[in-house]
Amino acid sequence: MTTAQLHLFNGLYLVVLVVVAVLTRATGRRIAGALAGGAAFSVVGLGIIALGERVGWWHMAITWEPYFLTVLMIGFALCAFIYLITWRIARRFGWRGLALVVVVVAVIGPPRDYWYMQRFPEWGTYGPGAAPVLAISVTYVVMVVLGHAVMRLVAGPAREDRLARRP
Repeated sequence: MTTAQLHLFNGLYLVVLVVVAVLTRATGRRIAGALAGGAAFSVVGLGIIALGERVGWWHMAITWEPYFLTVLMIGFALCAFIYLITWRIARRFGWRGLALVVVVVAVIGPPRDYWYMQRFPEWGTYGPGAAPVLAISVTYVVMVVLGHAVMRLVAGPAREDRLARRP
C-alpha cells in the first residue's frame, strides 16, 4: 500500500464519516467518542498487524516508518463512522443488535479482506490455512467491540442519548 493510496482512502473515510454523522444526527460528543474509539483501535490494529506478520498469518506491504504508520493510524481512526452506526443500532436494538453486528462483521470481514488482497495484490498476502481467516475475524470483532466501548465511555450509553426513545 502506498501513501497516496492511504491518503485517498483517508479522504474517502472522512467523507463517509461526515455523511454518517449527519445522517445519524450525532452530537459533537458522540463524534468525539467515535473518533476516540477509532484512535483506540488504530493502536490495537497496528499491534494485530505486527502480530500477524510475526506469526506468519499474513504479510502486509507496510513501510514501518513513522509517517506511513501515522497516516495508516489516521485511516483507522477515520473509520469512526462504524461506531456512529453501532451507536444507532445500540440505541434502537440494545445489546442484541450489537451482538448481531459483531457476528455479521466476524463473518463478512475475512471474505472482504481476501477480496481486497485479490484486487490489490501489491498490498500483501495471507498465509495458508484457517488461522489467517480466524485472525481476521477476531480483528473485526475487536474493532467493533473496542471502538464501541471507548465511544460509550467518552459519550455515554446510546439509550441515554437525547435522541433515544423514551418509554
